[in-house]
Amino acid sequence: MFNLSIKPSAVTAHINGREVVIHAGETLLQGALRNGIDFPNSCRVGGCATCKCRLAEGRVKEMTETGYILSKDEIEQGFILACQSVPQSDLRIEVSLPEQAARRRMAGRITAQSKLTHDITRLDVQLDEPLDYAAGQFADISVDALPGISRSYSFATPTQPDGQLSFFVRKVPGGIFSTAVNEQDLVGQPMQIEGPSGNFWLRPADAPMLLLAGGSGLAPVLALLQDALAKGVTRSATLLFGARTENDLYGLDEIESIARRWQGDFRFIPVLSDCGSGESWTGRRGLVTDIIPEIIVPGAHAYLCGPPAMIDSAVDSLTRQGIYSQ
Repeated sequence: MFNLSIKPSAVTAHINGREVVIHAGETLLQGALRNGIDFPNSCRVGGCATCKCRLAEGRVKEMTETGYILSKDEIEQGFILACQSVPQSDLRIEVSLPEQAARRRMAGRITAQSKLTHDITRLDVQLDEPLDYAAGQFADISVDALPGISRSYSFATPTQPDGQLSFFVRKVPGGIFSTAVNEQDLVGQPMQIEGPSGNFWLRPADAPMLLLAGGSGLAPVLALLQDALAKGVTRSATLLFGARTENDLYGLDEIESIARRWQGDFRFIPVLSDCGSGESWTGRRGLVTDIIPEIIVPGAHAYLCGPPAMIDSAVDSLTRQGIYSQ
């Protein structure tokens, strides 16, 4: 006699009380997004904890070990990573959903391109109407000159009433979209934007802020700081900017302006990882994450955006010191 168990073809998940169907083999995150829930997410590979949520009822199969990204207390409380959890039964999920405007698809036009570094271009856009978003979020953008191609980029400026916004696009080897932005003249081209998305924005608090950026990851950090400045935030802030060489540093005038007008303590520390001993650079050298222990303030909140290796190293350093990172 055989005991034959048949796996259900789909399960039901109640996400903050909303009932959705998750298909067999889908992760919780995939099913939530397919059902139109703007579930917090970023890396989608279990490396950032943005999609962290609490499993109140039910069972999931975790595709990767989560002990390195979730704390012991979080695991004991039932927290899981939605991007790495395949439902094995009906679920009840509790998650902090972003308070933001619903995603919209809007048309616009590229008004300017300007080189920030040898491989990062600023793309200025004029939308047909304003788009409301939280500084730090991202959107999917496409250009008529590249039909069928859409890529996700963070807003580099806070929301503007006139519908103007900007993105920083780093050239990725072999990347069709990023290569076109960095090498072709696209000024005047019609484009579409779908968003906002993402869970990266400044949380209300009085805690000191540590902001760490690398490469084009400076875009959402600048947007966050500009928005905080406009809203009169007085929290102390330290901005670490990691780059390979001095030529890879950019946005310095804007950062200086923010520092000058910030209503509290503001420190800016650029760190170069690949400048030779003969160069004139007199600032900090090495990996930007190596100096976190010496400048971190107890109880600080950390906001990180940059290459995955940099973020993984920063999260590891911050976690050892009990710092919350976003």
